[in-house]
Amino acid sequence: MENASKALLMAGGVLLGIMILSLAVYLFSNFGSTSSTIHENIEANQISQFNSQFMQYVGKENVTIYDVISMANLATENNKYYEFDKRATMPTGNDNYITILLNNQRIEYGYGNTSEEIEDDYNEKLSNETKNIINGSSDLPKYNVQVEISGTTRRVYIVKCTKK
Repeated sequence: MENASKALLMAGGVLLGIMILSLAVYLFSNFGSTSSTIHENIEANQISQFNSQFMQYVGKENVTIYDVISMANLATENNKYYEFDKRATMPTGNDNYITILLNNQRIEYGYGNTSEEIEDDYNEKLSNETKNIINGSSDLPKYNVQVEISGTTRRVYIVKCTKK
């Protein structure tokens, strides 16, 4: 009789241990899925914040060359961060390279270009636009902005700026 009661206590202890392990496994898997959901939400927020830097110009009526150069600087900083050289061809949207097109001419840069080189090019573009004011027009030309978002990375990868 004594052995039977000890056997029942041992069996109860084993069942209690199995229940505790089962609870631990359940909590681990539940917290794991919660963690991945939180990670996905954080990533989606980061992508949304990044895209908003370019999307704020879409549909705006008064986008000038200064805004276009600002977008080109953002793209250049992004391309340098990911150590992308300036591309010879248009990006496919499979990576994080960003292209800025000003009247179908690429104006962004990448990893291999110096700050002086980039600044000189942007200053030349600004100078050309301000010459139009001196030559008779009273306002800076305005631009339409369109963006393309990659299906792979969900990030803006092409910004097209065309004169109105």
